[in-house]
Amino acid sequence: MSDAAQPTAAEVRAAAEAVKTALDRHLAAVERRSGEEDPAVYDAFNELAAAAEAYDELLYDRYDEVTPFEIPGEDTLPPYTGPEEPSALSVLIRRDYAVAEPQRLMAQARRVEAADEEGAGAETADTVHGALGLLFGEFEPDEIASRHKEFGLEEGDSTLWVTAADETAEPGEWLEAPFEQVDPQRVVCRFDVSAVFDEEFDDDLDDGDEGEGDGDLPELDEDLDTDLDTDLDTDLDEDGEPARLEADR
Repeated sequence: MSDAAQPTAAEVRAAAEAVKTALDRHLAAVERRSGEEDPAVYDAFNELAAAAEAYDELLYDRYDEVTPFEIPGEDTLPPYTGPEEPSALSVLIRRDYAVAEPQRLMAQARRVEAADEEGAGAETADTVHGALGLLFGEFEPDEIASRHKEFGLEEGDSTLWVTAADETAEPGEWLEAPFEQVDPQRVVCRFDVSAVFDEEFDDDLDDGDEGEGDGDLPELDEDLDTDLDTDLDTDLDEDGEPARLEADR
């Protein structure tokens, strides 16, 4: 960061004062709490977390220094206030991918397009944008998730939220804005997958088992890559249909 973009010492000091104020408010809310799920404690907790995160960022930008505190992320959910016996539910899923191999992605899309007699033309699969539309239109999201390497994709973070509802929505009711009205207090459960967790796990393994049991991993990766390349090279079958690969579940 350039000197011109750095926060001033006064801004860092003000952020530190905001943390102190938020800390006092949090303690006061805890002392006055009316139960285990007191909303005042929850609000004070969030204010303290936001103030601490802001201070941590400014401190790093100005002085290249960090705090010893682990700031809770935005995945912290409020207490559940939905129905005890939900009669309906919604499942919200987000999966992130990086387009690691565009050529492989477009090659798979061309195979789908070649097998479709009513296809829009080869030019559709010759762009990443067009290839993504073809593949996600042809395959279910779960199949793409299990075969992402075949499509030249690299997995990123993913999350799944199960939310409770009083009744099933009317057909077409939420299609225009499917994710705008999610109530965090109706989330029954959630499951997150992130490279952050993998890195922490790998660090623990490196600390505890340094030099043990890692000699065969590169060879295993080579075998997997070979199998994937072999599957990718499989073209159309005898009937002219694309050779659909069985996903390893």
